[in-house]
Amino acid sequence: MTGRPAPPRSRAELDAVTAQQWKALFAGPVEELAHWLQAAAALEDPQAQAMLGQLLLDGRGIAQDAARAFDCFARAADQGLPIAMNMRARCLEHGWGIAPDPAQAAHWYLQAAQAGLDWGMYNYANFLSSGRVLEQNHALALEWYRKAAALGHAKSLNLVGRYYEDGVVVEADRATAFKYYRASAEGGDFRGQYSYACMLAERGRIDDGNFWLEKIAGSATAAFMKKIGNELQLSGHPSFRQIGDRMLQLAASR
Repeated sequence: MTGRPAPPRSRAELDAVTAQQWKALFAGPVEELAHWLQAAAALEDPQAQAMLGQLLLDGRGIAQDAARAFDCFARAADQGLPIAMNMRARCLEHGWGIAPDPAQAAHWYLQAAQAGLDWGMYNYANFLSSGRVLEQNHALALEWYRKAAALGHAKSLNLVGRYYEDGVVVEADRATAFKYYRASAEGGDFRGQYSYACMLAERGRIDDGNFWLEKIAGSATAAFMKKIGNELQLSGHPSFRQIGDRMLQLAASR
């Protein structure tokens, strides 16, 4: 006995799935999970639709199909699921399974943000701060970043810190920036880890800075590691320069 439930044939069977059975599904083969989610999604369950959409987008346990993934996200978003609203927007922003439509992406990011999703808040704020799609509005962007940061969103914590470090629409306050960068670093954001390490170095805490710099490679993109690797090579701290060399080597190997 695996403890995994059979694919549901009715809403009643779906509603009867226990927390233990859900856990067993996610612990089992991803191909079996994808098959099960297809049955649940056909019953118009928004959570199943969103999860199936992610598997289809990634090609995990099922053939990759971005167009079908977008359809899953759209159906779940229309039922009011915030995470599906955000993924619908990402597809519209990047052209995954549908023609790019930045204006519609902004609409759905806002819907997700207003529904309380931290990622929706962050993505909508990115549009506002960059001015790429919406009219640039740093004050409103910071407001949304702050809301996401209050929910513990690590990337937003880093960006709130940057607003305080640079003094954009707020008075420059490096002590406040330091607090936000620390929270972002502890939350696992590689950009926050770099920001925090740099401020630690300013305070003479080189060993602590080294600790956070060493963590970056675990999640950072190759492009980011190349960028900061070059910056670290110019540091006045030998250990930072050594880490910068390793960053560049890792970036080249990815």
